[in-house]
Amino acid sequence: MNFLSLFARNLRRGPYTEPFPFGPPSPTPKRLRGRIAFDAATCEGCLLCEKLCPSGAIKFTRTPEGMTFDCWHPTCVFCGTCEFYCPTKAIHQTNDWHLAHFQSEKFGMTEHGLIPNLVCADCGGKGLNTVPNTAKVRPPLSAEEVVQLRARCPKCRNKFLKSRGKKP
Repeated sequence: MNFLSLFARNLRRGPYTEPFPFGPPSPTPKRLRGRIAFDAATCEGCLLCEKLCPSGAIKFTRTPEGMTFDCWHPTCVFCGTCEFYCPTKAIHQTNDWHLAHFQSEKFGMTEHGLIPNLVCADCGGKGLNTVPNTAKVRPPLSAEEVVQLRARCPKCRNKFLKSRGKKP
């Protein structure tokens, strides 16, 4: 096809681009890997996502309030490694691809989360309010036992799990 016939065809059909941001939103593929979403209520606190992130976009920091999660979207390459390896699926990628921003707003393009501290129900010590790792616990925990386990610090969680099968 020569240039003139291609030019005439494009004049007849009109523009091929999406009318963003003035028209209706473009359809998004279901499996698009977009913006990271973090759910602190289901995080185990294993820090595996931080260790495996190839671009170093994920960072956990201890604070007096607990442990903060930060994912800096301008650095993220949206590979999906964090979502794939997260044992509790606390991190997932949405299909939100609207990440265009001004250069002055680049430090605001982060996903923040806070895993708060808790006071242990047994010893009164401090711990993180994380989901307990119960993947290898046999027999499986009941919903009531998970709630009891979550209210304890890591040391008391281990004691609770060891004494679980024993009768007083």
